[in-house]
Amino acid sequence: MRIGHVALENNLILAPMAGVTDKVFRRLCRKMGAGLAVSEMVAADCALWGSPKSIRRLEHSGEPGPISVQILGTDPAQMAEAARVNVGLGADIIDINMGCPAKKVCKVAAGSALLRNEPLVARILEVVVRSVPAPVTLKMRTGWSPQERNAVRIARIARDSGIAAIAVHGRTRACGYAGEAEHDTALAIKQEVGIPVIANGDIDSPEKARFVLDYTGADAIMIGRAAQGRPWIFSEVAGYLQTGVRPPSPPTDWIRDTLLIHLQELYGLYGEYLGVRVARKHVAWYCKGRRGAGRFRDGFNRSETPQEQQRLIEEFFVGQPSREEHAA
Repeated sequence: MRIGHVALENNLILAPMAGVTDKVFRRLCRKMGAGLAVSEMVAADCALWGSPKSIRRLEHSGEPGPISVQILGTDPAQMAEAARVNVGLGADIIDINMGCPAKKVCKVAAGSALLRNEPLVARILEVVVRSVPAPVTLKMRTGWSPQERNAVRIARIARDSGIAAIAVHGRTRACGYAGEAEHDTALAIKQEVGIPVIANGDIDSPEKARFVLDYTGADAIMIGRAAQGRPWIFSEVAGYLQTGVRPPSPPTDWIRDTLLIHLQELYGLYGEYLGVRVARKHVAWYCKGRRGAGRFRDGFNRSETPQEQQRLIEEFFVGQPSREEHAA
């Protein structure tokens, strides 16, 4: 698959998720079969880039290309400058966030709130596309609410503005993450525009990935929450798409070792104090549904050192089934 002039290894993409898709997680998902891993969103206002959090999000050393950086904002000039700076820092693709449903984002008319202002959408997209040589992509929802679905119109604006690919999450902003994602909108956009379309929303198994690709005709799929604690979902999906046979689930010992490596890299990125705290949510995702996970999580969340966390994980995985069971 290609996005503009940028070639991807395959059509499986890790969705940008604030607080989740840091450099460690992106590298892990790329290693496990994702063709592209989009960064956490970066605010377009450069005045906000001095914090340690922003500095980490802007840094990509040791990360395999292509690098896709998502920017968030409402001011066309700021968005253009953010795009230029990030390309200068190594971004191969710039992604524009018009999908985030978070209240603190929508309160300032950013993220999915932009979908209510189509003229501003056009100005932002046109200015950003003109500002950088890198291809620019758009991630959006289907509209502000079920009564205000305008994703197809936004897709036309995006195409006419020079956007290289569109990712659409099959819910409106008002839906949050409730109910099931629909993919009729991705189908309609694919039929309407001649640029790559990426389907997103509730793609949580190889079989669902196959269904969504076939149903929508999309060029690629984007996986978000289903990769939390299960980064190997990309290799499972890739194998299934190639052969029609679902690969066996990974051995439990391999999952434990993957988790321990993940944590070591988190400690390296964030430092021990913050790394221990960031690790807690990831460990909860890796262990979800396993025997004794609730009791283990309660104890793990009180741990204060990397050594204690690693010991607790080693102890937890003793006696677990040799392979995880696929969900029915």
